[in-house]
Amino acid sequence: MRTLLRITIPVESGNAAFRDGRLAKIIMANIEKLKPEATYFFPDGGTRTAMFVFDMKDSFQIVQIAEPLFEEFHAKVEFFPVMNADDLKKGMSG
Repeated sequence: MRTLLRITIPVESGNAAFRDGRLAKIIMANIEKLKPEATYFFPDGGTRTAMFVFDMKDSFQIVQIAEPLFEEFHAKVEFFPVMNADDLKKGMSG
């Protein structure tokens, strides 16, 4: 299922992770693991925020994806099922 993953990293833990290299290492590991169709990084409300759109094969992946982010960054992690325009067309045609 196409899924949007939103990661919000608190400033203090994000700064520490940036300084010691964990931030880049963990974000790049997630990109390699998830192979997202789209990835965005931006500040939101003064925090580091990332969004990945990827294909979630099974719900157990939530634990595998979220737990390292909770542990390493004290991040807020959200998952949303999403559609692209082709998915919306399919849903509306029948």
